[in-house]
Amino acid sequence: MARAFLGLGSNLGDKETYLREAVATFTDLDAVSGLYETDPIGGVEQDSYLNIVIELSTERNSRELLEHGQTLERKANRERKIRWGPRTLDVDVLWVENEEINDPDLTVPHPRMKERAFVMVPLGELAPEFLKDWEDPNDGEVRRIKDW
Repeated sequence: MARAFLGLGSNLGDKETYLREAVATFTDLDAVSGLYETDPIGGVEQDSYLNIVIELSTERNSRELLEHGQTLERKANRERKIRWGPRTLDVDVLWVENEEINDPDLTVPHPRMKERAFVMVPLGELAPEFLKDWEDPNDGEVRRIKDW
């Protein structure tokens, strides 16, 4: 079993429902961070996001986690028209214990996670050791709105 962390976000439609339905598919779930509302960064003008980080104890590798996340995104009718544009569901593989991958479609650990407060703040709830040497990039407000 490996420890793994995934980031999930949504800013279209019934955001919280998209996140709850995605989380419910992880049978290897250990914990879920609080629910955060975050300002969008980069890209086009769009609504705020809801973000969470989940922790897994899993036998799946990074590639299998990516494939599961992409399946969830398709089920949520995610459209990939605009880079950093609005989305019904986004699932990112952030970190998987004892894995380093640098493929064109998958990099683990996630190469920009430490640049994103909307990832690091909820991740820090579950794994404070990731906050060591982290500096907040001040890339938008991150507001904890409730427990999961």
